[in-house]
Amino acid sequence: MEIEKLKKKVDSIISIGSTTEIKLQEICNLLESEISYYDWVGFYFKNGDKNELKLAQYTGEETEHTIIPFGKGICGQVAVSNENFVVQDVSEQDNYISCGWKVKSEIVIPIFVKEENIGQIDIDSHTANVFTDQDEDLLEHICRKVATIF
Repeated sequence: MEIEKLKKKVDSIISIGSTTEIKLQEICNLLESEISYYDWVGFYFKNGDKNELKLAQYTGEETEHTIIPFGKGICGQVAVSNENFVVQDVSEQDNYISCGWKVKSEIVIPIFVKEENIGQIDIDSHTANVFTDQDEDLLEHICRKVATIF
């Protein structure tokens, strides 16, 4: 994984004159195609004034988890904690919403606009113990860039 090249590609996607939805989908597609262990890539955003997240753009297998209450699962916990959450082995998590038996690890990074957590990027992998500091660095960069289009 060449982090700097991916960051530049994301920067380019953000700077082009298309809709927010198209930009988010292109980021999902880029990550899923360029990083072999990113098996599901998606964005969740706060659902209006409700204490829940709503699935936006994603790539990978369909999920029934289109609405996630704050505090539930990894994504819901990030909505409350406002902190990155890296799970190297989902089987060791008590508060985990299973997205399928293939998922072994997950990383969720919040997106902040004016210090408010508006959403997050969520990555699932079919490989356990796969996420590194490089993944976290890349995804934090992406979240900072995504924040600029809101």
